[in-house]
Amino acid sequence: MDQDLLALAQQTRAAAQALGVLDLAQRNGALAAIAAGLEKNKDRIVAANQQDCAAAEKDGIAPALYARLKLGASKLDSAIAGIRDLINLADPLGHLQIHRELDDGLILKRVTCPLGVLGIIFEARPEALIQITSLAIKSGNGVILKGGKEAIQSCSVLTEIIKEALQTTTVSPDAVTLLTTREEIKTLLSLDKYVDLIIPRGSNAFVQYVQQNTNIPVLGHADGICHIYVDQAADLSKAIPIIVDAKTHYPAACNAIETLLIDLAIAGDILPQIAVALQANNVELRGDDETQKFIHVNPASEDDWRTEYSDLTLAIKVVENLEAAIAHINTYGSKHTDGIITEDANAAQKFLNEVNAAGVYHNCSTRFADGFRYGFGAEVGISTQTLPPRGPVGLEGLVTYKYHLVGNGQIAATYTGDQAKSFTHRDLPSER
Repeated sequence: MDQDLLALAQQTRAAAQALGVLDLAQRNGALAAIAAGLEKNKDRIVAANQQDCAAAEKDGIAPALYARLKLGASKLDSAIAGIRDLINLADPLGHLQIHRELDDGLILKRVTCPLGVLGIIFEARPEALIQITSLAIKSGNGVILKGGKEAIQSCSVLTEIIKEALQTTTVSPDAVTLLTTREEIKTLLSLDKYVDLIIPRGSNAFVQYVQQNTNIPVLGHADGICHIYVDQAADLSKAIPIIVDAKTHYPAACNAIETLLIDLAIAGDILPQIAVALQANNVELRGDDETQKFIHVNPASEDDWRTEYSDLTLAIKVVENLEAAIAHINTYGSKHTDGIITEDANAAQKFLNEVNAAGVYHNCSTRFADGFRYGFGAEVGISTQTLPPRGPVGLEGLVTYKYHLVGNGQIAATYTGDQAKSFTHRDLPSER
C-alpha cells in the first residue's frame, strides 16, 4: 500500500471528525471563504483550465469529454453561485428524525450526522470539484478527490485556492485532499477503514471497475441513456422545443436524451417537423425501419438503443403505443431520467408510475435532472440505483443517522419474562 496516501487518508479522516462537530455558522463561513477565494482567483482558474484544454486537444480528446473539461467564466460563475445557494440551505446535520419514549425515563432519538470521508473519482468536469467539496463541507464530511488526468492543472489550482481559503476558517484544509495519479485510485479503493463512500463519475466500464474492486460502498451511475416519448396526445408546440433542448442544450451531459420514441398514430405528422428542427441544430438522426418510412435517416441498430452518445446523435424509434414506449425504456434505459410529452393526464400518470427511473418527467426537458436545478445547491453525482439516495445527490444523500438512547439505569431483562414490564413506545414532540 502507498504509505503516503495512507497517511493522507488518516489525515483527512481526522480533519473530517473535527469538521463533523462544527456548527452551521462555522461550516457556512468556510463555504463563504471558498466562494470569495474562487471569485478572487477567476483569471488564475481559467488560465489553468486553458492549459488543460490545449493539452487535451493535442492528445485528441473526444468532443464530449472536451465539453466537460472546459471551464470558462460562465461555468465558473455558476459554480460559485451554487456555493452561495448552498449556504442558504438548511443544515442537514442534527435533524431529529425519531423522538420516542420507550419507557418512562428511557428516550430514543434518531439524529442525522455526517458519513465521514467521501472518495470522489471523476473525469474532466473541474467544476465538479467545486460542487463536491462544497457539499462535503456543508454536510460535515471530509473528501478525497481524484480528477481525470486531462483536468490536472484545473483541479490542482482549484484545490490550492480552496485550501488557502480554509486556512482562514475553523475548517481544517486537511479535510480536502486531491490525488493526482491514476495509480492512486487502486490504493484509494482499498482504504475501507478511512473512506466511507466512493462516488465514481465516469464511463460505464470505469464505474463497474470501481464497484468490483472495493469493499467501500459505491454510489453513482454508469450510463445516462435518457428517453423522451412523444405520445399521440402531445402538443407539438411543446414537443419540438423540449426535444431540441433535451438533445442539444448540452449533449455531453448525462441527462441529455439519447433515444426519442414517437407514437405510431402521429409519427407521419410530427416526425418530419421534429427532424427538421433537430437537423437545423446539427443532430445526426438514426431511425428504426418504421421511422425510415417517414423521414430520411441513417438506420438504427439494436446497439443504438443501448448507446450513450454524449454528442449530437439521436436514435429514433416509432412505437405502437404508450405501453410499448414504457417497455422499451424499461428494457434499454439506464434508470436515469425519462420523459413523456402529452396532454393526456392519464397517459402521463401511467408513464410516471411505470417507468423505472430516478427521474420521470412530464412535458419538460430531461436537462432539469441536476442538483443545482433541483435547488440542492449542487450535486456530488446522480445515482440510478433503486435504494436511496436516488437521482441528483445533494446534502441529504451525504448524511446518515445515529440512534441516541438515554436512560437512567434501565436494563433489558426488566422487559422479558413472566413479570416483564411493558414499553410505552410513545412518540414525543419534535425538537432540534
